[in-house]
Amino acid sequence: MTEKSPIPKDPDADIHDDGDEPAFEWMKPAPKSTAADARPARAADGDQDTSAKRMPQEGRPGAGSASGAVAGGAARPLAGRPVDGQPAGGQQPESRADRKAAEAAEAGPEPALFAEPLPTSALQVRPPEAEVERRNHEREQAANAKPVAPRIFQVLLAVFYPVVLLVLAIRAVASPLFLWVEYYRPGFPGDGYGFNADDRMTYGSYALDYLSNWSGPRYLGDLVNQNGEKLFKEGEVSHMADVKTVMLSAFGAGALMIIIGIIAMIYLRKRSTGGIRRGLFAGSIVTLVLILGLGTLAALGWQQFFTDFHHIFFANGTWTFALDDTLIRLFPGQYWMDSGIAIGALVFITALLTLIFTWPTRRRRGLSPKNEAAAEGAAKAEDADAEARAEAGAPEK
Repeated sequence: MTEKSPIPKDPDADIHDDGDEPAFEWMKPAPKSTAADARPARAADGDQDTSAKRMPQEGRPGAGSASGAVAGGAARPLAGRPVDGQPAGGQQPESRADRKAAEAAEAGPEPALFAEPLPTSALQVRPPEAEVERRNHEREQAANAKPVAPRIFQVLLAVFYPVVLLVLAIRAVASPLFLWVEYYRPGFPGDGYGFNADDRMTYGSYALDYLSNWSGPRYLGDLVNQNGEKLFKEGEVSHMADVKTVMLSAFGAGALMIIIGIIAMIYLRKRSTGGIRRGLFAGSIVTLVLILGLGTLAALGWQQFFTDFHHIFFANGTWTFALDDTLIRLFPGQYWMDSGIAIGALVFITALLTLIFTWPTRRRRGLSPKNEAAAEGAAKAEDADAEARAEAGAPEK
């Protein structure tokens, strides 16, 4: 062995005696494969050319071979190139593309991503007709069911509306303006004990103001007339205190109903189309029925009606006074009769206008004349069809 050559110089060794064996593993010829096993594959070096033409092998220098070609001088195709028009299925077993092709061939065709599920016996069994009809009926009821909250708010509007109208009418009548109209209208009875219209207007305004303010009984108990005597007796002041309690309670209930009614209108405006109209329409009908009934009772016997009304709110003996008492001189029987007529008229007119403006016309219900005509035509066609089947003796659907 010399310093220049690491290989010992054995005279019997022939370093070029390799027979037909190629110098490198990648120079081995590709094994023949059938068309079923052949699969196109890409070369490991990322070559994108997939044409079917044959490419000659470029010479490579190799140890022990002058040209680097395989034994027999056969040309070797490049990796991933088709040979003689056949797919390149015989890449070298050691290449990555060859391994991927072999694994794909062994795995078989890839399953579909969205495969249709096979029908099962449970899904193919149809339930009985009675069960099908029951389910359809429940489904229709659930689809046609309306929320409960809109109905509740509509009922509240219908119930609160007559009470609110009555309270507002009472508040309008229990005012100095109505008192002035009464004292100065022709035909109103005068005071036979010395009060003129100006005295009545002054003392009567004190009495009406006391009903709506937050003052105590001294507001009326400390009033004196021109002679320095107390204007109202203790019984009159006590009764006015009772009237004030009833009036303030009614005003408070009316204010609460107005607030709830506004909330109901806001909710119905957002959640139920036409809900406000239906609630006010029903409330106006209830109001008209009530006011007509009460008006009939008052017309048939005003004195009995007035007495029964006081029995509801006041104890016996606390609301009867002599003719010369100040309350009777300021508020005679004609004043209460006119007040009842005014309250009834205000409530009746307002309820009637509400009924007119909320009447369920086609436009307010959202129905156009064309749609209504089509609906009527369909109904007539169904009636004619039913009559024709009846005449022909065929069973109705």
